Amino acid sequence: MMITRAAVRHVTHRAILATSARITPTAALTSWNDQRFQSTAVAAESTSRSSSSSSSSSSPTKSSSTEKKPFVATPERQYEFFRNVEINDKGVALIQFDCPGKSVNTISFAFAKEAQQLWQTEIHNNSRVKAVVFTSAKPNMFIAGADIFDIKQIENKQDLIPLIQNGVEFFQSWKQEGLPLVAAIEGPALGGGLEWALWCDYRVCTDSSKTKLGLPEVKLGLLPGFGGTQNLPATVGLQNAMDMMLTGKEIRPDKAKKMGLVDLVVAPASLRQAAMDAAEQLATGKLKPKKKPKSWMNRLLEDTSMGRSIIWNQIDKMVKKNTDGHYPAPFSIIQCVQYGLENPAARFKNEREQFAKLAATPESQALIGLFEGTTALKKQDEQFKVPNLRKVDTVAVLGAGLMGAGIAQVTAEKCGYSQILLKDRNDEAVARGQAYLYDNWTKKVQKKRMSDYQRNKNFSSVVPLTDTTPSWKQHFSKADVIIEAVFEDLTLKQKIVADMEAVTPDHCVFATNTSAIPIRDIAANAKRPENIIGMHYFSPVPNMPLLEIIPHEGTSDETKAIAFNVGTKQGKTCIVVKDVPGFYVNRCLGPYLVEVSALVRDGVPLEQLDKSIKNFGMPVGPVTLADEVGVDVTSHVAKFLSNADLGVRMTGGDVTLMEQMVAKGWLGKKSGQGFYTYGKGKNAKKTISPEVQSFVKQFATQKLTLDEKEIQDRIVSRFVNEAAKCLEDGVIADPVVGDIGLVFGTGFAPFRGGPFRYLDQVGVAKYVDMMNGFVDKYGPQFEPCQLMKDYAATNKKFHN
Repeated sequence: MMITRAAVRHVTHRAILATSARITPTAALTSWNDQRFQSTAVAAESTSRSSSSSSSSSSPTKSSSTEKKPFVATPERQYEFFRNVEINDKGVALIQFDCPGKSVNTISFAFAKEAQQLWQTEIHNNSRVKAVVFTSAKPNMFIAGADIFDIKQIENKQDLIPLIQNGVEFFQSWKQEGLPLVAAIEGPALGGGLEWALWCDYRVCTDSSKTKLGLPEVKLGLLPGFGGTQNLPATVGLQNAMDMMLTGKEIRPDKAKKMGLVDLVVAPASLRQAAMDAAEQLATGKLKPKKKPKSWMNRLLEDTSMGRSIIWNQIDKMVKKNTDGHYPAPFSIIQCVQYGLENPAARFKNEREQFAKLAATPESQALIGLFEGTTALKKQDEQFKVPNLRKVDTVAVLGAGLMGAGIAQVTAEKCGYSQILLKDRNDEAVARGQAYLYDNWTKKVQKKRMSDYQRNKNFSSVVPLTDTTPSWKQHFSKADVIIEAVFEDLTLKQKIVADMEAVTPDHCVFATNTSAIPIRDIAANAKRPENIIGMHYFSPVPNMPLLEIIPHEGTSDETKAIAFNVGTKQGKTCIVVKDVPGFYVNRCLGPYLVEVSALVRDGVPLEQLDKSIKNFGMPVGPVTLADEVGVDVTSHVAKFLSNADLGVRMTGGDVTLMEQMVAKGWLGKKSGQGFYTYGKGKNAKKTISPEVQSFVKQFATQKLTLDEKEIQDRIVSRFVNEAAKCLEDGVIADPVVGDIGLVFGTGFAPFRGGPFRYLDQVGVAKYVDMMNGFVDKYGPQFEPCQLMKDYAATNKKFHN
């Protein structure tokens, strides 16, 4: 089990996504919708120009686009971003998006300019054209969003206003043309892609699992700027629209049809013909677009001042509760919709002004930095390119507990391998793992995120094995990759390596899911040490996006490449870190935990510790974190790191606090008693019992009166300094990796962009001065690392 298991219930991404809840029509109640940050955002997941660079003197990851040859029009290809326009004998013009050089379509400034040129040349005043169909020439792709690179490149964000105005006026010119417009959608229609479709009169989408519609701008601290905040409520109603825009959630075809977001759902093979037929019938008047009728309750809520007042009141309370005021985008989205309802003539002007205002906020810049970082890391496999890389067909998972079963789930669900072997000691253990898989997939089926067929196919691909299964060795003789997820015990892991090497082929990669034990120690007695690597997952595996890949000095390039490919296929954001105790994420948490114990010893109340760190922007406070993970697990990691190589950085506190709690059986939430006492039942509240208060009081050696900022600075500075030390020591390659690792692995305040962007925002020199003050006041454990001192001396930033 990993130290970052806090995300089990408090989900890191609840903090990442500045979101609200949906208002239920029947009772105006709220419900929460958690979303993953790295689900497709406004921009496409990969663009040739969108990359992250670092100014670190360590090992910066830089990505630069190759020189692009100027586009030259030919009769066969008259446009760079579009296929040639086709007009059939019924007068239906087919306009196909086809951005060059990539598998996705994104709306860049150049794309928008050419779209206007195409419209003026091919459609405007063309008497042959009676209707228009917009679709994509790329498979499984409509438009994945706007090109974030363009937005980022504009220094003065107010300059975005006339650019957006030009785009909106282009869309409005369509309507003035009087031609029926149809959007034919397969694959992602997200951000600007859905906004494009919303300007159309009729929308057809396929029932493909690749098809998804949404306005996820909030995930980047932005809002839909091309009419989305106005056109979406008009299309699907106020409640559905606010739910979509404030959560950034993706809508699947069946739900899109039900809510009126699309007019027709068809099979992929029928998409183009269905759209062309609809366009023809719209032009002749045989087909009339029908707006989905509202129920009487929805009319009461959405179309009356009293009903809207109820909606806005509930949304406002939920947004404040779930964002703690750290994210401005949801409030701007609310403002745009409210303003548009009251001032229809100026609604688009207000929307673009709000967009430009958000684009200039540090919160948006931080979230865009995280998005760019994940995009860059997905291309990291280029450094592991190995000629004729061995194909992976069978993956084996050792251990069917929560970690092992979670690994098996994402492997079976996303990788497409022919077999996933799931082995544990006995039938009971494997059965529990199988039940975990089946239950999780059934929940997806119930939420219509997976078909019955896909669930059954996934489940049948997992082969349960035990020590007593006669054929288990025969199965493992075909394994290409083994991922071990057993107890944190070096001797046990070394034994498993030896056992597996005896039955697996010579090429088989052995990946160990350890949270702290050095990989070189696990590989010490191996016959094939070059095949051994660390793959550190975070719990719960299906929900947590991060994967630390840890090669030891003898790990081969092929093993690294295979591990990275497997992790990427599993849907993880992979960071490669150095083989040191605790690796990166847990290594940074070590000094953090020590400082928490120091503050408890200094008499700071437990509730104040939690509140202070939540107010800083973490998803949970450190006391709740320990209880969620398990006080025993937290104590083990803290003790392990105290005996490792961090030296004075693990001093200043007393982690025996948790050892004493373990001795009392206070293991955290799982035992019903940790720092907090947990009542039974779904709605039971946690409290701090008199017994715990007495214990903590005895542990305290003084009672300092500290304000919230000093509490935050003491804890966070230990966290941030260790991250910088990891960069200094080459544990991580660059600040991009460092930011992604701590945001996705621990929930480090996403709106601050991670520890290195946070240092840039505060100012490294200012932060070093603050830490030096703590050195004088509290001791050498606060000594800034040399890299921070160097950056402070030269006013250097970690990010350009």
